[in-house]
Amino acid sequence: MKTMKIWRIAFAMLAAFSLVSCSSDNDDKDITKEIAMSVSAEPGVMYDLFDSMGEQPIECMRVMTEDEPGQWQNLYFSGIKGFTYERGHEYELRVKRTILANPPQDASNRTYELVRILADKKVEDVAEPMEKVVKSEADIEYEQQCQVEKYAIAKGGDYLVDADGKMAYADGTPTPEFDKHAQIYLENILDKSHPLWQSGARYMATYAYVLSPLTDEIRLVPSTHSGFLFKNVLTENEMAHVQQSMKQGETLHYNLVLANVYKRGIQKVEFTIKKK
Repeated sequence: MKTMKIWRIAFAMLAAFSLVSCSSDNDDKDITKEIAMSVSAEPGVMYDLFDSMGEQPIECMRVMTEDEPGQWQNLYFSGIKGFTYERGHEYELRVKRTILANPPQDASNRTYELVRILADKKVEDVAEPMEKVVKSEADIEYEQQCQVEKYAIAKGGDYLVDADGKMAYADGTPTPEFDKHAQIYLENILDKSHPLWQSGARYMATYAYVLSPLTDEIRLVPSTHSGFLFKNVLTENEMAHVQQSMKQGETLHYNLVLANVYKRGIQKVEFTIKKK
């Protein structure tokens, strides 16, 4: 009987050790699961991990997952691999969430990758009103610490438009349709060794003031994660002017005053529209 009791104790200890080992093995593995996620039409504001004083707010997405209903969370615009967020659009997504067993230091332990878009509903205008009345370029307040040129417009910023409204780059490469996803893409032209290459909100082009050659009105438009939608920068009347009134070879010069999340100017860039 004593021998049997000793074997039972040994077996119990071995079983407990096995459970601990299995638990340890699971703790070292990433956990991936496909879930439903809602994305709000209204962006939120978050702060960098190192911005303990909350001095540099960063615009972001507001998301809610199916296993945390009612709890909106902030997520970087680039936080879902394969997904591009557009302000004013409400989304229902299927995403692949991975909970990292060993996340990078000072980073989230969760990553997301788009599986598919279930619904995309436009619920409001994407352009946002200016807090300060800006009637001329002189009214635009610049961020005092912005002393470098961080951005350039991709492909030189020269665009061609024909009488049907079809757009192309100066080299003839077509763009998406004007009223859909045609964009003025921005490039980061700073050397990667520059301390501002990976910058905070102070140098992020979150908005742009549009300086049009066809009107004295100055409009504020929001950016996407990589630039500005043409349908926000040019009004329908301006595009109609290009199509119907401009002669072949005639060119319009537009300026964008890029602005940060505070709506303060950080840099001025130019692009042209040429009648094809």
